[in-house]
Amino acid sequence: MHVIRTVVVAGLIAACGISCAPRSSESNGGRTIVHYWEKWTGFEAEAMQAVIDDFNASQDRIEVRMLSVGLIDQKLLLAAAGGNPPDVAGLWSQNIPDFAEKGALIPLDGRLKVAGITGDLYIPVIWQLCQHRGFTWGLPSAPATLALHWNKRLFRDAGLDPDRPPSSLAELELFTEQLTVVEVNRNGKRVRLRYPELTPSEQAGKEFDIIQIGHLPQEPGWWMEQWCWWFGGELWDGERTITASSPGVQAAYRWVGSYAEKYGVDNLRKFGAASGNFASPQNPFLDGRVAMTLQGTWMNNFIQKYAPHLEWNAAPFPSSDPVRYPNVTIAESDVLVIPRGAKHPDEAFEFIKYVHTRPALEKLNLGQRKFSPLLEYSDDFVKRHPNPAIEVFIELAKSPQARRTPQLAMWFEYKSELLVAADRVLAKSAGAAEALDDVQERVSWKFARVMRRWDAVQDKRLEEWRTHDTR
Repeated sequence: MHVIRTVVVAGLIAACGISCAPRSSESNGGRTIVHYWEKWTGFEAEAMQAVIDDFNASQDRIEVRMLSVGLIDQKLLLAAAGGNPPDVAGLWSQNIPDFAEKGALIPLDGRLKVAGITGDLYIPVIWQLCQHRGFTWGLPSAPATLALHWNKRLFRDAGLDPDRPPSSLAELELFTEQLTVVEVNRNGKRVRLRYPELTPSEQAGKEFDIIQIGHLPQEPGWWMEQWCWWFGGELWDGERTITASSPGVQAAYRWVGSYAEKYGVDNLRKFGAASGNFASPQNPFLDGRVAMTLQGTWMNNFIQKYAPHLEWNAAPFPSSDPVRYPNVTIAESDVLVIPRGAKHPDEAFEFIKYVHTRPALEKLNLGQRKFSPLLEYSDDFVKRHPNPAIEVFIELAKSPQARRTPQLAMWFEYKSELLVAADRVLAKSAGAAEALDDVQERVSWKFARVMRRWDAVQDKRLEEWRTHDTR
């Protein structure tokens, strides 16, 4: 194992050295060159390049050069550790806690204060994504929230109102039954029926093949570990305690497991195996095999590309208790950061500051088909936006129930354990309580170890962050 890790790290270092190292030139006709690594490609990179072109044309002191970098989170850590990072980088908000505690970023608070940039300007949950241990480590560039997407034609075919999505989780389950189409063998013939038309014995024996289903929590499965937000659950207490086995989390996992109980483990596996890649016309939501899905602001991009005639809309995904937990969503964002060791941090911040003017942010997010992280936007922003449901995502971001991934440096380890638990529950190899008790034990032990390390260095680290020269 040690040899494998050594080879992997060496390979990443080599890849970074070949394709990702900042160019040696530091000026161009008197301009300071700011090297910017970004993970975006395609139209997303083109949208940022248009903003960069505007910035470069707006003044004659700085020239920003963007490079699209794969595996940017791994390569940036290596570059910062090696003392040769870019001046600006685009990360995901989930990276901030880990990168900050590993000393790979510089805090922006001093520069933000001088620039007059405060959290009051931003949608609260989006601003919070950039905070960790009382410091601000980046600014959000292209945020997104999650909503229920539903196929209006399939609703109509099932006798449901195509303009009324489910308003509660209980209603979503009823809609799912009505929207689910199965094939069953009756008297030697294959008969296609809706799930409620099956006999009790056929339902109990799972003697059917799923052709179309109303909803699956594991489709696409990108947020399986965070369904607890729709049940009022918490994954940690915000301080030092992991809460994987708390009631709200267990309720979410019991709900996930209920799909296996109702529709059958083997039937669900067979249905999933027949699904195509997400970014393809065979995506099960795009090809009409799944009627409802939890997806982000970006889903319209894939609809327009692969299923332009799809009748759809978006609304808040219903919770287990719509009165107590209305308008629940998960908020995420791409973020712009300045790596520790950047050669031109002042010029890098000047570029970030430019990106965070309203016209630049709106230009970027119109090009990427997302929404601005600012609380206020231009009157015609929604009118010009290519996503017809963009206001749904904006309002969800502003909801008091907008949740964010836990700000834990060890989040990805925790997430892996939660996903294993979800797999066990879906396979019916463990109940929700047993699977989550195992997560609680393993992650609590790991988290305690992380906190002991933090306790040993926190005074030094906090003082270092406070005294960092941010002119």
